[in-house]
Amino acid sequence: MPTPNVINGIPLWWYLLVASGLFAIGLYGVLARKNAIAMLMGVELMLNSVNLNLLAFWRYLNPTSAAGMAFAAFVFVVAAAEAAVGLALIISVYRTLHSIDPEKLDQLKL
Repeated sequence: MPTPNVINGIPLWWYLLVASGLFAIGLYGVLARKNAIAMLMGVELMLNSVNLNLLAFWRYLNPTSAAGMAFAAFVFVVAAAEAAVGLALIISVYRTLHSIDPEKLDQLKL
């Protein structure tokens, strides 16, 4: 019988380590980049790391319930909607300013 803190032979803390690494890379992408598309990709990485944590804890705590999969699917839907809206905003800003630099958005003030 496997130990309770192991998921398919991989300890839970490995999942958490990978998820924290993904979150750190995404946070760096959001804070250090001057490109709006790179910032959007950083947010997507952060959402994927949250999803990885969610699924790892679901599998670790209550694998018989389908609630973890439902929450993960909801996070995927939110991430897809965020990407669609974000890309639409980026395209709109590019058509106006001919740049996707987020620091130039103060030019859109009335």
